[in-house]
Amino acid sequence: MAATLRKSLKTIEDYKVTNPHYTDLLDILADILILREDYRKSMTSPIFSVDDKLIAGKMEGGLPLIDLAGQKYDLTRPKEYFYSLIAIAEKRLPAEARKFLDVIKDEQFDWETIIRTSFNPNPSEEEIPDKEVKASGEHDEQLDLIDLFIEESLRPELEVVAEQYGASVEKSGWMEGYCPICGKEPKIGEIRESEDGRRYLFCHQCGYKWHFRRIKCPFCGNEEQHSLAYFAVEGEERYRVDVCNKCRRYIKIVELPKSSEDVNMDVEDIATLHLDVLAYEEGYN
Repeated sequence: MAATLRKSLKTIEDYKVTNPHYTDLLDILADILILREDYRKSMTSPIFSVDDKLIAGKMEGGLPLIDLAGQKYDLTRPKEYFYSLIAIAEKRLPAEARKFLDVIKDEQFDWETIIRTSFNPNPSEEEIPDKEVKASGEHDEQLDLIDLFIEESLRPELEVVAEQYGASVEKSGWMEGYCPICGKEPKIGEIRESEDGRRYLFCHQCGYKWHFRRIKCPFCGNEEQHSLAYFAVEGEERYRVDVCNKCRRYIKIVELPKSSEDVNMDVEDIATLHLDVLAYEEGYN
C-alpha cells in the first residue's frame, strides 16, 4: 500500500503542475490519501461483515454485499474519521472550512442518518435529512465538499470488504450500474484498450471497480444506441463523458492505452472536474 500511496502522491504533484487551478483540491486529496492509509494501518477488525453463504444470492438478486440501511453497524470510527477529514479542510481552506462547520453545526445535519440514507437508492422526502439546507442554495459548494467527506468517511472500512470479496463478485457476473459492494452509483470509469475496449465503473465509496457494458446507461439501463452519446474536450482525448439522452445522466471516462498501469481514479475525478461543469451546462446531472 505504501508504494501505491507514493505513486498517487506523485501523480497529484504532476497534476498540480498541469492543472494548477485544482491545486487546493489536489492538496486536500493528498492529505485524505495519507489519512486513509493511517486509518487502514490502525484497523484491528473491520466493522462491516459479509455472510459468505449469501453472496451468490445477493449478486443474482442485484443486491450489494453491504446493506447499511437495513443492518446496524457501529459507525463510531467512520464518524471520527469524518471529523478528521473536516480538520483537513480547516488546515487547507480555513475560510471555506468555517462555512463547512456552519453546515455541520446546523441542527438538521445528522452524519449517521445521512450515511444510512445514502445506502437507500430511493429515499422518501422525509428521509433526506439535509433537504432544507440544500433547498436554500446557500451552501452548494460547501455541501459538495461535505458530500466528498461523507463518502470518504466509509472508504477505509469498505475497501477491506472490496479487497476481500472483489474476486467473488467479479466471478458472479454482476450486471448492475451501481456498486456490487456498497450500492453507490459511479461518477467515473475507465475504458481499457488492452481488454478490447471494456468499460469499468469505479465506486468512490469503497474503491471497487467492476465491468459494465459499454453501450448501456448505468443509471437507467438504456441500451438504445441513438440516445447514448459522448463528448470530449479538444486536446484532452484521454478523457470523455458518456451521456444518456433518456435520463440525462452522465459519467466521466478515462481511456487507458494497452501499456497503461492502473491509475488512481480519485485523482482522475478531481483532475476532470471541468468535465462535470461542461456536463451540467449541457443539462446532464
